[in-house]
Amino acid sequence: MASFRALAEQVRNPRLATVRRRTALRKCLERFAPYGHRATWHHLCTRAGFTTQDRDPDPARLMAALAELEEARALWLAYEQEFAARRRREKHEGIRQPSALDDWHRRTWGGCDIVPCASPQRHPAARLSEVLRRMIAAMEAGTPRHDCPVCGGTGFAWVPGQDGCPANGPACRDCGALAPASVLTPEALHTAAALAGGRAFAAA
Repeated sequence: MASFRALAEQVRNPRLATVRRRTALRKCLERFAPYGHRATWHHLCTRAGFTTQDRDPDPARLMAALAELEEARALWLAYEQEFAARRRREKHEGIRQPSALDDWHRRTWGGCDIVPCASPQRHPAARLSEVLRRMIAAMEAGTPRHDCPVCGGTGFAWVPGQDGCPANGPACRDCGALAPASVLTPEALHTAAALAGGRAFAAA
């Protein structure tokens, strides 16, 4: 099975047919997909300017999508290294009680579903790296908030686990990102639970 780096080199290789380069980019998401595979693919295609079904996109657009994905991956790998170093220090100091940050990091290890989304077509518009920075900052702050850590929206709806949605929880009605429950106040969680996820998003 090819690594992320090997697949990225295939995307960059001008000697390969564009359809193969597109396939390599899609396979990169099997190694790193912050929103989940389908939502990350939709995000990259939208921002780079080609459709999800386009089998022969402009190579320059493929490169733009790869650049955004690699930028986000580099940020996440650096965060994982920092997190691992911190946990080693804490264990050395006798701090072994896992926190909400530890639980979130365990579930997102490897870089998939870091910020799961309400649907494959409903995701934040900002660059992947910026979304990851905002979510990491919110989790590390450890202070429950009433607004979305990604976009600042204040409306949430609880999304039940279902096909096409890799997780369940409070989803922002503005950007579609699911926030870890630990990052929101009890009031925000109560409001989210009071809304039926599917109907709320249909009306948003």
